Amino acid sequence: MVAGGKALYGASIGILMLDAQFPRIPGDMGNAETWPFPVHYKIVRSASPDRVVRKGAEGLLDHFIDAARELIADGVDGITTNCGFLALYQRQLQAALPVPVLTSSLMQVPLVQAILPSDKRVGVLTISKTSMTPAHLEAVGLAYDTPLWGTESDEEFTRAILDNEPQMDIAAAERDLIEAAKAFQMAHPELGAIVLECTNMMPYARSVRQATGLPVFSIYSAVCWFQSALRPPVWALE
Repeated sequence: MVAGGKALYGASIGILMLDAQFPRIPGDMGNAETWPFPVHYKIVRSASPDRVVRKGAEGLLDHFIDAARELIADGVDGITTNCGFLALYQRQLQAALPVPVLTSSLMQVPLVQAILPSDKRVGVLTISKTSMTPAHLEAVGLAYDTPLWGTESDEEFTRAILDNEPQMDIAAAERDLIEAAKAFQMAHPELGAIVLECTNMMPYARSVRQATGLPVFSIYSAVCWFQSALRPPVWALE
């Protein structure tokens, strides 16, 4: 005898997606081939990258709540999002939804800080430092002096994503991430690890690690941890 009650099974993670058209290569959160387990997506219409990042997601909270409720009704057991700036809505989504919520890669910062040597700090590499406000940090319990560095001064990555362009030079985007990470490390020699705020940075995490020698955490590490609690692995018991 088995029990039902859900519309779908096997996809425990529901991902709230921005309404975007830029390329999503393997490794990007919005490419389903990225994940080693099934996920279920819901696009939040009108939630463009520009509106969420540069304009503070103003007026979009109810849209994200409604989309999350649809994912939960379909059968997911936990909710995440594909934009680190949605940390701003962490508490509101927690209050509105009956399942665990992990809005942003930024939520890893306290955990990463806890594992570093006492003289090292974790820093955040973001798609737009100019858009990252104290409210974003406070919403997920981060100190206001958390080291931050942005990629917006480089040529390809930030522009292509926030302007929602249908094409992107992947090699140039990778160079942007590498150069930004190296500049971040030079400006902050106390860095002991980097958290990638932007979920579109995931394909370049290995390159950042190789360029800096620092541990690199992303929404991939966060969601894999999250999913492992929602669907613990089955071990053969003697």
